[in-house]
Amino acid sequence: MKQALLVVDVRSCFDPPRWQIDGIKQLAQTMHSIATVERHVEDVTPFWRQLGWIPSLDDDPLVATDKVFVKHGFAPPGELIDHLKNAGVQRVLVCGIQADTCCLADGFLLFDAGLHPTTLKWLTVRSSPDRTAELGARLWLHHFGQKSVMDHANDLRR
Repeated sequence: MKQALLVVDVRSCFDPPRWQIDGIKQLAQTMHSIATVERHVEDVTPFWRQLGWIPSLDDDPLVATDKVFVKHGFAPPGELIDHLKNAGVQRVLVCGIQADTCCLADGFLLFDAGLHPTTLKWLTVRSSPDRTAELGARLWLHHFGQKSVMDHANDLRR
């Protein structure tokens, strides 16, 4: 099954841990990789109006990937799905920031497009202070099935 890596919101404004950045960088070198970055447009996504928060306007991904897609809101743009399908990708390995929101939103879009979303739990954190991805992993298992969560790098062999 052809796969690609999707790196979600690993940018300085979310203060990702060094171990996460280093682990994603290492994995991104082994396969086709894509990153998403939020570019805020209040008329498109009401972050300020509803959440009182505005994403940084110039905060680029901290991991070099083959391609970067700009998104507005939690989910990735439709062009990302087209890109993956045109490349013949079937399984998308998702890692990054906010396991239970942005990464999960990507999972829903990937699933609805007929792809196999799989979260890389060891390379995914929340943006909140506890930093665990437990809730996100439980949600992935519930929505996408038993093979949708990889707990460790050794799981990549399956």
